[in-house]
Amino acid sequence: MKEDEPRSLLPHMRLDDLLSELQGRLQAVLATRDRVHALLDAVVSVGSDLDLETVLRRIVETATTLVDACYGAMGVIGEENTLVQFVPVGLTEEEITRIEHWPHGLGLLGLLIKDPQILRLADISEHPESYGFPPGHPPMGGFLGVPIKVRDEVFGNLYLTEKRGGEEFDEDDEAVVVALATAAGVAIENARLYEDTRRRETWLKASSEVTTRLLSGAEPEEVLALMARRTREMAEADVVTVLLPGDDGETLRCTVEESADQDTPADAKVIGREIPVSGTLAGRAFLSGEPRMTTDSADDEAGTDVEEDLPVGPVAVVPIGRAGAVRGVLWLGKRHGRMPFSLSEVEMFHAFAGQAAVALELAETRKNAERLGLLEDRDRIAKDLHDVVIQRLFAVAMTLMGAVRLVERPEASSRVQSAIDELDTTIRQIRSTIFALQTPREESAPSLRAQVVDLVEGARGHLGFMPGLSLEGRLDTEVSPAIAEHLLAVLREALSNVVRHAKASRADVTVRNEARLLTLIVTDNGVGVPDSGRRSGLRNLEDRARRLGGSFEVTTAEGGGTRLRWTVPLD
Repeated sequence: MKEDEPRSLLPHMRLDDLLSELQGRLQAVLATRDRVHALLDAVVSVGSDLDLETVLRRIVETATTLVDACYGAMGVIGEENTLVQFVPVGLTEEEITRIEHWPHGLGLLGLLIKDPQILRLADISEHPESYGFPPGHPPMGGFLGVPIKVRDEVFGNLYLTEKRGGEEFDEDDEAVVVALATAAGVAIENARLYEDTRRRETWLKASSEVTTRLLSGAEPEEVLALMARRTREMAEADVVTVLLPGDDGETLRCTVEESADQDTPADAKVIGREIPVSGTLAGRAFLSGEPRMTTDSADDEAGTDVEEDLPVGPVAVVPIGRAGAVRGVLWLGKRHGRMPFSLSEVEMFHAFAGQAAVALELAETRKNAERLGLLEDRDRIAKDLHDVVIQRLFAVAMTLMGAVRLVERPEASSRVQSAIDELDTTIRQIRSTIFALQTPREESAPSLRAQVVDLVEGARGHLGFMPGLSLEGRLDTEVSPAIAEHLLAVLREALSNVVRHAKASRADVTVRNEARLLTLIVTDNGVGVPDSGRRSGLRNLEDRARRLGGSFEVTTAEGGGTRLRWTVPLD
């Protein structure tokens, strides 16, 4: 029996080997099953969101989990075969802060862009195309790069480095990542289609809203603010500003800002800031009438055209209007690290801005038509006043003048003469009104008449009564701005003297342009001008008259009080 014992152990040893092999294969099958399940879960997870930036980050996170990698990244390829976006996973905030800049698409990353093939390496540094890492970047060894295609077009590359435990990426890792990349391409396409559809829907609504608001009489500033807000929503930009040409034609001035940062008031940032037309991205878009964009404002001579306080990366500038008739530009910016603007997006923003420009032109045309109708009405009223009302008043005055000689009683004759004087004053006032009606007013600046009325009405609160006012002749068209400024200063000083010194219960102001002489008369029924006292204010009024070749006098008014007369030639 003892001689047979070694023979009996052989079958047991072979059985143990077979069982161990079977157990190993079962474990491999279970591991493969778990990885397949994990891959299926990953595919479902990647396709469960429609926000593109969220989808990209989820793809990288899922890939690093599937192959047990320490670091992962998604590099989005731009239109000039450069990396326009880099989505890292696995780096801490401190590590990200230490990195001077993200890769630009050189070295191995550039090789994958030029030749989008699967690349698996045991050590990155041993490859001849290795370019090294940016300063501050942590060291990495093992590498697995897989291109992601969307409709046979390379969208970007998925980079995985440093398999945990010091192991190398194997063929199974490669197969899993390739399968994930295929699903990722579908998820990215779905997200892009969803964003395009949503953006176009927003565009249609925004175009309709802008046109409706303009044609319903809204002010252009309000509509430009609405345009900036809707553009920011469509572009998902961090900031959008509207730049309009400055008065000198050499600068663009920020008039509207729409920011995603709701904590900071819009007016506190860039409203009123001016940038030169020459040498800036916004200026080139304004002059050419064509949209401009850059993936990183720091790499473009546009620099931080507008937003000096916001770390802007991708920038797009869209002209408002067609070439040769550009009204301004829309300036869009995103923070560093965000997805740059695509050509299709910029073209859509350009079309939206073009529609808004057409709506602005239609609104201005409508306002011009309304203004023309108003001017025609004013001209008709002026003609009616001149041809009918004044002629009848003049006829009545002539009749009364003829009747004065027939009145025997002095009291009655005096009353008739007073009525004639009142009619004469009324005729002058109507003529002054006719001049005002026939003078088109500039909306940008108040007329001389309006400024005189404002000064007189402003004195009411200090005097306790409303002074009388008479405006005669062509004041708005024949009085130059320089003389008008002197006139307003003299009137302001005269009314101030009445308030401080006159102790009056009545005051009258007359401004007259007659025979190319501009005359200001201010009378009151107060205590009059004392023989002694300071006269520096009156000397100032006299100096103004002499500098303009005119005259100035202060006399006692009929019935007491003061009469100030200031006259200058208009020639």
